[in-house]
Amino acid sequence: MITLRPSAARGHADHGWLDSRHTFSFADYYDPSFMGFRALRVINEDRVAPGGGFPAHGHRDMEIISYVLEGGLEHKDSIGTGSIIRPGDVQRMSAGSGVRHSEYNASRSEPVHFLQIWLVPDARGTRPSYAQKAFTEQDKSGRLVPVASPDGSDGSLPIGANVRLYAGTFSGDQTAELPLAEGRHAWVQVVRGTARVNGQAAAAGDGLALSGEAAVRIDQADAAELLVFDLA
Repeated sequence: MITLRPSAARGHADHGWLDSRHTFSFADYYDPSFMGFRALRVINEDRVAPGGGFPAHGHRDMEIISYVLEGGLEHKDSIGTGSIIRPGDVQRMSAGSGVRHSEYNASRSEPVHFLQIWLVPDARGTRPSYAQKAFTEQDKSGRLVPVASPDGSDGSLPIGANVRLYAGTFSGDQTAELPLAEGRHAWVQVVRGTARVNGQAAAAGDGLALSGEAAVRIDQADAAELLVFDLA
């Protein structure tokens, strides 16, 4: 079974310095039909104006992934981490027993465009931690490369949730197939361009929930970038 979550149906918040699209219920946006999917709780597509950002605020018991599409996102947190996340980077912050962090556009002249993703962890009250890794265009071209997983396998970032996250870029005759073990589900988020996912046409901002499928199949792509979540 495949359920399409069209880009235009997402929640929207415009705060001037922040333009945000919510795939699932978040903050003042509430849709009881879209509270999350399996362990996937949040996919927010954020555009932050030059110099803008999120002042220090707290999280706990959540795996938080930032995936930058354009510009630079400056991160600082209460466990002593400071970095700038740029396109190709994947950042994971395990909030665990509690962490405070801030996120600001690193530029005073250009916007930053990124996805913030929340995953429900397997365990509560763990020690907060942080990791970041770059994945090149060559890494992702024409394939789904693992970028986060419970065991950190194949060069992916370790996360405290039963989720495997893949990223890939596709165009022309490039295709990919990701097998799903029995009882597993998938969420596919189209980040850019267009593609067909298991025969379903999808465009930038669209999400697709897959249940009872043997694999995720991607073809007929045009300048597409996708994130695929393999979920329990």
